[in-house]
Amino acid sequence: MGGYSLPTDRSSDRRELCKGNVVGRLAGKVAFITGAARGQGRSHAVRMAEEGADVIVSDICGPVGTSGVEPATPEELAETVRLVEATGRRVVSAQVDVRDADALKALAQRGIEELGYITTVVANAGILNWARTHELTQDQWQDVIDVNLTGAFNTVQAVLPHFLERGQGGSFIIISSSAGLMGQPFTLGYTASKHGLVGITNALAIEYGEYNIRANSIHQAGVTTPMGNVPGLGALIEERAFTVGPVFMNTMPVEFIEPIDVTNAVVYLASDEARYVTGLQMKIDAGLVGR
Repeated sequence: MGGYSLPTDRSSDRRELCKGNVVGRLAGKVAFITGAARGQGRSHAVRMAEEGADVIVSDICGPVGTSGVEPATPEELAETVRLVEATGRRVVSAQVDVRDADALKALAQRGIEELGYITTVVANAGILNWARTHELTQDQWQDVIDVNLTGAFNTVQAVLPHFLERGQGGSFIIISSSAGLMGQPFTLGYTASKHGLVGITNALAIEYGEYNIRANSIHQAGVTTPMGNVPGLGALIEERAFTVGPVFMNTMPVEFIEPIDVTNAVVYLASDEARYVTGLQMKIDAGLVGR
C-alpha cells in the first residue's frame, strides 16, 4: 500500500451530540437543489435539512413547452420552504428556469450571501415527453435537451466557480435515470439527455478531481412522482408489451420506488462518508438495469 494509511479521526463521519440535539450527517453544508417544488427535489431538500444542511431551492413552477408532466406551482415550492424551515434549517428559494443561466448564477450568489458557501449541488430539474421516434417533433426534442441536459450544465456552471474559490472541494450530484444507462423506447430525447448527464458527470470527476470536487450520477427506476405517472406513455408501452414491455419492468417486486429511496443516495453522496466517491453511476433501480 506504499505506506499510506487512512486518517484515524473519523469524527466528521459520525453523529455527535451538541446542546442536546443530534448533529446530522450534513451539518455545516449548504445544498443547491433544482426542481425542488415537489417530488424528488422536495424530498432531497427536506431530508438534507433534517441531516443538518441549509438549502437553496428552485423550480420553474410553471409549464415547460411540450412536457407531458403537470407543472409544479409556486404554492408547491412554498410548501417545500415551509417543510425545510420546520426542521430548523435555513432556506433560500426562487422561481428559476434552469434554462436561464444568469438567473441560476444570481440565485447561487444570493444563497452564498445568506447561507455561506455552497458545498453540494443536486441537479435534479427535468422534464419528460414521449412519442414514437419517427413522430417526435423538433420542439419535443429540444425542450427536453434544453431542460435536462443544458439545464444541468447551467446548474454546474452556476456553482463551480464558488467551489473553486472556496478551495475546499464540493459535491455534484446529477440526477439522471435508468434511461441514462439503457435504451428506453418512446422517450428518445429524454433518454439521450440522461445519457448525456453521465458524460457531464464523468468529465467533471476527471477534470476537477485534483480540487477535491466530486461528481456522481444517480440512476433511478420509475418513482412515485408526477413524472412517474405520465398519461399516454402507458398506452404506448401496453401496445408493444411483448417486445418493449420488459424494458420497463423491475426484477424486484415493486413497480415504482419512492422519492426517499433516491434521497437516501443523495444524502450519502453529499456526506463526508462519500469523500472519495467520484465518477460513480449509482443505480437505485430495483434491478431494472443490467439484468
